[in-house]
Amino acid sequence: MVKSFRVSDLQTLLASMGRSKSGLKQDLVGRALQLVQTEYSPELLKNVRQLYESRFPKASGWLAARRPEGVPLAYARSTSPAAGNALGADYLNGVGKPSPTPAAEVKLVSLPFYQTLETLMPPTELVAQNSDKLQDSPCVFELTQSQVEQIRNSSELRAGIKSVQVVLRICYTDTIGVQEDQYPPNIAVKVNQSYCHVPGYYPSNKPGVEPRRPCRPINITPWLHLSTTSNRINVTWGNFGKRYCVAVYLVRVFTSAELFSQLKHLSVESPERCRERIQDKLRFDPESEIATTGLRVSLICPLVKMRLGVPCRVLTCAHLQCFDAVFFLQMNEKKPTWTCPVCDKPAPFELLTIDGLLSEILKETEDVEEIEYLTDGSWRPIRDEKEREKERERSNTPDYPVLDICSPEANGLSPAHSSTSQTGKSAASGATATAGGAAGGAVVDLTLDSSSEEEDGGGPAGDSEDTEDSQDSPPPKRGRYGYDKDLVTAY
Repeated sequence: MVKSFRVSDLQTLLASMGRSKSGLKQDLVGRALQLVQTEYSPELLKNVRQLYESRFPKASGWLAARRPEGVPLAYARSTSPAAGNALGADYLNGVGKPSPTPAAEVKLVSLPFYQTLETLMPPTELVAQNSDKLQDSPCVFELTQSQVEQIRNSSELRAGIKSVQVVLRICYTDTIGVQEDQYPPNIAVKVNQSYCHVPGYYPSNKPGVEPRRPCRPINITPWLHLSTTSNRINVTWGNFGKRYCVAVYLVRVFTSAELFSQLKHLSVESPERCRERIQDKLRFDPESEIATTGLRVSLICPLVKMRLGVPCRVLTCAHLQCFDAVFFLQMNEKKPTWTCPVCDKPAPFELLTIDGLLSEILKETEDVEEIEYLTDGSWRPIRDEKEREKERERSNTPDYPVLDICSPEANGLSPAHSSTSQTGKSAASGATATAGGAAGGAVVDLTLDSSSEEEDGGGPAGDSEDTEDSQDSPPPKRGRYGYDKDLVTAY
């Protein structure tokens, strides 16, 4: 019986018994079977039976074959004249509505971005009028003058969108627990003879995964008569065995910035409480063979892969890793999932808290991407391998003397200038003397060439030989470094 349930049925069953409803279908089925085997209670059996009957109704086919022609399926059970009079006495937009149904006890989940101001139409079941797969359910409601003024005088979230709105919400007709918004198949909403916008499907990038439609309140304010006249709504929906109910509310819509302001003022965990939490996690366990001496926490947000601005986490989560509160609220404003990005568990707005200790750590560190909490509640930064290698090389590098190649001489000229006016030997001896006289520095003459030393012979003897050979012929042209310009030596 449990294996035949759909994902929504399994989630409803697990939520009614206080179990987690996240995960794939096979995980939900295994969790539900384990629940049935371990927790055998009348309440659990009642929930399973109700879900199974709503999934596979037994009497609908028999009633469709037995009822008189022209009698709608919704009224086939009412055979007494009193019941007929009761149905005929109450009309909703010209169509008789059935007697009070369990939809009056349906409770919709509260939404962080929507504050309910007034209930314009309580949860009312969408009743099938015939056996067709496509059904039309009309309803009507009116606004009071004060409600009209609230809408008109409200601020604008963006151009043409008021912060005070009239919204339509649809969910399963289930009295067990609170219900999340859930659209029926083939839904279309017409307000005062004009179709309004219903959120479409999100395309799926994974192969074999069907697109998912975000079920959120439908803003019908632009199509309403902002007066005391009646507003008519017609909901078109697919009748495939599930029961739905519809409700209309006057709400105030918050932005992510307003929610962040609430979170910052109402839910900040003190650094002392955070240290106690760390010490509890790192407390020595005698039954454990491995002692935990520290817990590493990244300062990079898992949502946007950037450094944390406002560290936030869920009170019910076991991990110390945080995510950025601003980005988390902005993402849920566009696509509400309210799921922890670290462990994928439910992360409702009511359970979010700002980590005061990590906020202080972020202010003290600017270039650190990871820290480690220690057993006494303190912390230390974790440097990456490259930075550690640089620091290690920096600490192990010996101190070498600095070579000053531009040290000025006593006469104001550099060694390079002074060597050009002297022979190689005198330049070398001058460089040696300068090196000996300089305090803590060595002078290197870069203008002295080894070839010039060999050609000059290192002294005056070389110069006298050149003088004798040059009596009958003009002296050869010499370059800057003492070699003949016309002489090319091949090695």
